[in-house]
Amino acid sequence: MDTKAKIYIVAFLVLISGLIYLETTKKKPINWFPSYAAKHKIPYGTFVLREEMSNLFPSEEIKNIKIPPYIYLEDTTRVGTYFFVDEALNFGNAEFLRLMKFVERGNDVFISTHGMNIDTLNFETKQLVSENLDEKVFFKLKNKSFKGKEYSFDRPFTNQIFTKIDTLNTTILGITGYVNAANERTEEGINFVKYSFGKGNFYFHTFPELFTNYTILKSPNQQHTANVLSYLRDDLPILWDSYYKTGKSKITSPIYYLLSSKYLKWAYYMVLIGVLFFVIFEGKRTQRYIPILTPLKNQTVAFTRTIANMYFEKQEHKNIAEHKISYFLEYIRTKLHIPTTIIDITFYEYVASRSGNSYESVEKLFQFCDQIHLKNQITNEELITLNKMIENFKKTIQYGK
Repeated sequence: MDTKAKIYIVAFLVLISGLIYLETTKKKPINWFPSYAAKHKIPYGTFVLREEMSNLFPSEEIKNIKIPPYIYLEDTTRVGTYFFVDEALNFGNAEFLRLMKFVERGNDVFISTHGMNIDTLNFETKQLVSENLDEKVFFKLKNKSFKGKEYSFDRPFTNQIFTKIDTLNTTILGITGYVNAANERTEEGINFVKYSFGKGNFYFHTFPELFTNYTILKSPNQQHTANVLSYLRDDLPILWDSYYKTGKSKITSPIYYLLSSKYLKWAYYMVLIGVLFFVIFEGKRTQRYIPILTPLKNQTVAFTRTIANMYFEKQEHKNIAEHKISYFLEYIRTKLHIPTTIIDITFYEYVASRSGNSYESVEKLFQFCDQIHLKNQITNEELITLNKMIENFKKTIQYGK
């Protein structure tokens, strides 16, 4: 890798590190998601209310219900005030019928949500819209014990009011509306009612933001929350619904769990960046190693040299000379195509004519070979002389004649 490429890589790493540092140190934006979950401390969670419920109702047990009401109320001996707070609630017919039977036995159900249309009880709602942008919303409870005090809310939200109620069984508990800059009411409607059914009561409320962390921690709105909750009975346990929540605590996937934590999220991103670097610099397809098979060497020459050296070291010059003469005769038969069974004058003539050597040199070579045959031992000098004569003979062969 050249110097220029290394500089680019270092610059890229510095850039990535800088981006990660900026992301991890910058101020986290406020999460305004309407979760209404008791475990969430975000503005629209209900962590504060859930923690304070034991103080508001010290004599009663606060139970977290994490299953659907239809299943929980299968046991008809259960008692309490079933407390629902969420952005939207959509009960099935069978489930709401079970809630009605629960109330009919002498229990209460409190429901605070937007857009509540309950045909079974003849309730319908619609959105209350202000005509001017500078108008402020107000909330007020009808009970004279609260001295007609009004409360406001400084965040945008969907303000729902009841347009249809069962007047025979319903008590109006609270209203909402808008006032202009001159403190004159421009719009008004019902947002909190009590519906008597059997031995118990339904409480319907259309402003669930009232029970969130943002409202309770913002003075004096927490007093309005306490005033609304004062309608709940203090002789029944509170059944806190944890099932119907927009911000359920259920983790739907491992990726959701990773990305929900700032540090795990950036650890995950670093792993992805590392994999990217691996693909760029190390991920090229590597061909499978093909072994180099060295062909078998012709060991004939090496073997011959080994045998010759063995004979030479043992001073067996006679045997070496006999082998050289045998190989020389084989050479005459294969190269010159002359039979070697009879070596006479005619043989000398054939060999001389086909090899390009003189008749005298051929005769002298073969006579020297005959002398070696007749001796029992030869000297080192005689062996060297024989070898030189044979090599000189081969050098002067003229092919094609």
